[in-house]
Amino acid sequence: MTQGAQTGADPSPAGRIVALDLLRGVAILGILAINVAGFAGPIMATISPNLPVPATPADEAWFALFLVLFEGKMRALFSILFGASLLLFIDRADDAGRNGEVLQMRRLGWLALAGYLHFLLLWWGDILFTYALAGFSALAFRSAPPKGLAIGALTLFAAWHLFMSGVGVSESLRENQVLSGHAAPDEVRRYTVQQAKVAGRTDAEMLGYHLGFTAQIAQKLQEEPAEPLLAAIGTIGESLPLMLLGMALYRLGFFSGQWSPRRLRRLAWITLALGTALTLAFLALAWPRHFPPVLMMMAIAYGLAIPHLLMAIGYAALLIPAAPRLAASRAGQLVVAAGRMAFTNYIATTIVMTFVFYGWGLDLFGTVPPRWQWPFVLGGWTLMLGWSAPWLARYRQGPLEWAWRSLTQWERLPFRRLSLSRTGSSVNAA
Repeated sequence: MTQGAQTGADPSPAGRIVALDLLRGVAILGILAINVAGFAGPIMATISPNLPVPATPADEAWFALFLVLFEGKMRALFSILFGASLLLFIDRADDAGRNGEVLQMRRLGWLALAGYLHFLLLWWGDILFTYALAGFSALAFRSAPPKGLAIGALTLFAAWHLFMSGVGVSESLRENQVLSGHAAPDEVRRYTVQQAKVAGRTDAEMLGYHLGFTAQIAQKLQEEPAEPLLAAIGTIGESLPLMLLGMALYRLGFFSGQWSPRRLRRLAWITLALGTALTLAFLALAWPRHFPPVLMMMAIAYGLAIPHLLMAIGYAALLIPAAPRLAASRAGQLVVAAGRMAFTNYIATTIVMTFVFYGWGLDLFGTVPPRWQWPFVLGGWTLMLGWSAPWLARYRQGPLEWAWRSLTQWERLPFRRLSLSRTGSSVNAA
């Protein structure tokens, strides 16, 4: 076994860390499992299977399964990986004699533009703009001692989410009183009016996404042109600490094989057990009440953040020591390839899913309940896994990864792999 295989690092000239690619592939696949509800619409359907219409038991069961396995965990994992990649990019640029920090800032600027266009042209749920803004902030801490950075990131993450959860407790308790029939008439009226407003916004949203392509763009420009900025500011307490944690873990050798397999497995089982237990405890509260909207909004945005993070770390710690073995398998190679093309796959799945669900495509928006969303998830996974490896056999990067890097370096970088067919050899570069 080579040294690269032992450490989880790709022994190719590019020196890629195969564990990062594998984890990124798992994350991009898992993100689709959650985003599909947002594509199928409406927005409120992402927080409860009973919105905008009452759910069947099968709908609630599928929602509960995805809540336990994917919700929040994949976003947390991807945010951690993004933080690690911030430093990895700077280190490699510095080693090549270029100013890594300046290049990274330019890189984040292009990502912000891509994110805003992703929102404007395609989907309300963009996260790239948020990552770009949080990434700019994270760069200020690139030289911080990694252990102190990890402690600070975890403290900030926990403090933000515990505080915001506390703010929403009273509203969730009032909702529970209303739904259980123990609320005063004024509270019932207040809750009814509040939910009627939400239903009105949902009806308007449903009509909007049945419009054509240009009409949807015009509507966003008119009604919510600053939405990506507002979303980035509203979630900075999640995205920034997770990126800082990823930076710290990268410096501590978490992703590159410097932690022993035994240590990683112990961490995995502890965090997965605790995170799963907390998630199931919440599920035992929410499911019998049919996932009430106020409770679910607070839980998904803030209350479940800590178990989400625990499980994300657990997933990573479980997969990292297995990365060399998994990457040597056919299935693992497909996941690694999907991870290497995460940017392209993220945008490509948006294009496919919005075509399926929006008015400018097949116009299925609001018609596919949770129990029938899994075929679309499997279809998206099949596309990502099916095309990424063949593409990378011919090209050095995914098309958007190549364009992003070329714009960052402000030069047209090589794209196709050079094949010497007469000798049967090839010259490959990452």
